[in-house]
Amino acid sequence: MYLADQTWPELGESLSDGSVALVPLGSTEQHGPHLPLATDHLIAEALASAAAEETGAVRTPTVTVGVSPHHRQFPGTMWVDPPEFRDYVESFTRNLAYHGVDRVVFVNAHGGNVQHLREVGRRLHEDETAYAVEWMWDESIPDLVDDLFEHNGPHAGPKETAMITHIAPELVRTDRLEDARDDGLVHLDESDAVVHGARTFYDSIDNSANGAFGDPTDVTPEKAARLFEAASDQLVQLVEWLDARDRTELLPKARVE
Repeated sequence: MYLADQTWPELGESLSDGSVALVPLGSTEQHGPHLPLATDHLIAEALASAAAEETGAVRTPTVTVGVSPHHRQFPGTMWVDPPEFRDYVESFTRNLAYHGVDRVVFVNAHGGNVQHLREVGRRLHEDETAYAVEWMWDESIPDLVDDLFEHNGPHAGPKETAMITHIAPELVRTDRLEDARDDGLVHLDESDAVVHGARTFYDSIDNSANGAFGDPTDVTPEKAARLFEAASDQLVQLVEWLDARDRTELLPKARVE
């Protein structure tokens, strides 16, 4: 159920203590020459919508701009600073709790949001407002991602290309797939990204001239469908696990005497 399509009397009947909400979050940032800036938030929204339909959980509007200053050199990239992002997400999650939602899944599709969403979840858990967890789609199916693609890449590579191929194929610039590969960085371990155990870069452009990593030419519609279905199934299982928990299981443990 998409929250914003409902009227308030309808939501008054369906929201209750113990409700689960899915909050899609992504970014509006460069994804190489072949994918739209909307890539991350399109993925998050599609997965959250699929899981909400399957489980009956509430899906909220999508947060489309995230923590993306590391892509700022590429035209069109938008970002918010981490403190403002954390405060914003924490604030509207407290609003959800006011209406009876005490379990929240941050359905995340942008790596730059991860640590900040986990911090928001910690704050909400600490004061017993809600149990909110960050879920990153590709981290739920790492073995499948590795099996499907020889050269993954952490950003604008085959896994994200596959997801957009499944969700919105018309937005994939298929004539630029080879450019993304040849002018980007296919082998991250062959760069100076990590030197003697230290991460040497701050921005994606430090390693990839066009912002793409990995080989996006290694994508087929069949692989794309398999990837999406596997990730959405993991999210469904997470929602069902959360829904089955007693609230006392999710609250902070008492101080050890």
